[in-house]
Amino acid sequence: MKKNSFLVILAVFIGFYLTKAMNPPIKEALLSKVSFFYIQDSTSIHKKYTEIVENFNKKNFEVALKKSLDFISEYSKITFNKDTVDYIYEVNFIIGEIYKNINNHSKSIQYYKNAIQQRKMNGDYAELKKIQNDTKLESIYLRIANEFLRDSQKDSAKRYYDLIVQSNSLDNKILSIQAIAFSNLSGIYRQDSLFDLAKEYALKAVKIHGIENNKISESAALGNLASIYLDQSNFKEAKKNYQKALSLIENDTTDKALRIKENLYFNLAYNLYKLKDYEAYQYQEKSYLIKDRLRDIEIRRMIEEIGFKFDFDAQKKLFQKDEEVKLLKEKQKVRDLVAIGISTVVIFIFIIGFSMFRQKNLQLKLAKTELIQEQKIEKLKSESQVRILNATIDGKETERKDIAETLHDNVSALLSSASLHLQATRKQFDGEAPIEIEKTQQIINEAAEKIRDLSHTLVSSVLLKFGLKYAIKDIAEKYQNSELQIDTNLGKLRRYHQNFEIKTYNIVQEFINNIIKHSEANQALIKMHEENNKILLTIIDNGIGFDKTKVLSKTGIGINQIEARIQMMKGHFSIHSEKGEGTKISIELLIQEREIVTNELPIL
Repeated sequence: MKKNSFLVILAVFIGFYLTKAMNPPIKEALLSKVSFFYIQDSTSIHKKYTEIVENFNKKNFEVALKKSLDFISEYSKITFNKDTVDYIYEVNFIIGEIYKNINNHSKSIQYYKNAIQQRKMNGDYAELKKIQNDTKLESIYLRIANEFLRDSQKDSAKRYYDLIVQSNSLDNKILSIQAIAFSNLSGIYRQDSLFDLAKEYALKAVKIHGIENNKISESAALGNLASIYLDQSNFKEAKKNYQKALSLIENDTTDKALRIKENLYFNLAYNLYKLKDYEAYQYQEKSYLIKDRLRDIEIRRMIEEIGFKFDFDAQKKLFQKDEEVKLLKEKQKVRDLVAIGISTVVIFIFIIGFSMFRQKNLQLKLAKTELIQEQKIEKLKSESQVRILNATIDGKETERKDIAETLHDNVSALLSSASLHLQATRKQFDGEAPIEIEKTQQIINEAAEKIRDLSHTLVSSVLLKFGLKYAIKDIAEKYQNSELQIDTNLGKLRRYHQNFEIKTYNIVQEFINNIIKHSEANQALIKMHEENNKILLTIIDNGIGFDKTKVLSKTGIGINQIEARIQMMKGHFSIHSEKGEGTKISIELLIQEREIVTNELPIL
C-alpha cells in the first residue's frame, strides 16, 4: 500500500513538471503564484523589517544598513502589491536616513528618491494625491531638498522646496513642512540678495508657525526676517523683529531655544551698534554667556565621544582580531588531527610528508594573517591619534578665536568707553587738567593698543573681517624684513566657512614661520587661488632646503602633524625640497562653504 502511494505521488510530480515544460505559465498565473508565496511569507517580511527598525533606532547604522540592503535585494522582485510596496518604501526611507546621518548626501538623496518611487506605486497614492494629504511624500521632498542644500546644490534644493510650497493642503503636518521650506527658501534668496522674495517667504513661515503656536520655529523665522532687514540697512525694522522674536522664547531654556537666542542676541547687538544704541553691549554679553554655556556642553560631549569612541572601538577591534587569530589556530589544530588520523589508515609514510607540507603552508598563511591584522591595528591606532590631535587643535583654535573676540569686542569697548569719559572729565576743568588724568589717558591708550595686538596675535582680525586674501597679504607684509622678501600671487578668492579660513590661515602661518626660522632664504612667494571647488596653495622659498625624511618635529605642530591636519580637511599635501635648492610646498584643500541654517522635522 505504501509502495503504491509513493508511485502515485511520484507520477503526480512527473506529470506536473512535464506539463510545466510543455506549457510555460502565462504572466497572470506567475503573478498569482508569487502573490500566494508573499501571503505565506508576510510574517517573515514583517520580522525582518522590525529588526531593521530596532537597529536603526539604536543607531546600529552598520547592521541596519546591511539588513536594509539585503531586504531590498530580496523583496523588490516580489509582485508590487500594497503591503510589499509599503515595506520597501519604509526600508528605502531608512537607508536614506542612515546615509544622511553619516553625511553621504548623494546616497541619501538616491534612496529618498527610491522611497518616493515606491510611495507613488502604492495603491492608495492616487487617492492621497487627489486630497493633497500625503505627508510622507512631502516629508521626503523636504529631506531631499535639505540634503541638496548641505551639498551646496542650491538650485536642486530650490526645486524640491518649490514642490512642497506648491501644495494647497490644509493638513497641519504639511503646513509645518511648508513653513520649513519657506524658511529655507528665504535663506537661499537672501544669500542671492533677492531680498523681496526672501522677505515674502520669511513672512509666510512666520504666519504658519504663528497659527500652529510653534514659538521656537516662529522665533527663528522672525530672526531670519530681521536679518533680511539688517542686510538692507533697515535697522529700526530689524530691531523690532529681533525683539519680537526674543519675546516669544524669553523663558524657554531648551537647547534649541538657547541656540536661537544666542544668534538673536548677537544680531540684535550688532543692529543696536549700527543705531549707536549702547544697549548693544548688554545684548552682546547675553549672547556670549549663552555661547559659553553651549560650548561647555559641546566640549564635554566631544571629549566623552572621542574618549569612548577611539579608545573603546580600538580596544574592541583589537580584541576581535585576536579572537580571529585564536580561531584560526584552533581550526588549524583540528585540520591537522583529522588529516593525520585519516592518512595513517592509508599510507603512514606518505601522510607524514603531506602533513609536514600542509603544516608549513598553514603556518605561512597564519603568519600572513597575523601580519595583516597587526597592520590593521596599527592603522587604527594611527587614525585614532590623528583624530584626537585634530580635535585638540580644533579646540585650541576655537578657544583662541573666542578669547580674541572677547578682548576685541568687550575689553577694547570698555577701554574706549573709559577713554571717552576721561576726555569728558578733562573738559570740565576751567584751566589745565590735572596731570593724573593725562597719565591715566596714556595708560588706557597703551592698554588698548596691547589688547589690539594680543587679539590680532590670537586670531587675525583681518582674517575675520575681510577673509583669506587680505589676511595672507597681511602675513606677507608683517613677516618680511630687510633679509627676507615675501611676495604674494593671489587669485580670485571669496569668503568661506570661518573655521575653514582659520585652519587655512594657520597652515600658511606655520610654513612662513618655518621659512623664517630654518630656511635662510631671502625670497619667498605665496600663491593661492580657487579652482574646481578647491583652494590651491603653493609656498616657495630659495633657501637651503632640507631632507624631508630626516625632519623631526621640534616646535610648533610639526610638518607631519600639518599633513595630518590637511588630510582631515580632505586635502592633499606634498613637499619638494633638496639641500641647497630651496623648497616648494603644494597643498590642495577641499572648500568648506559658509553654512546655511536649516530646520528639519523629526522622522515621521
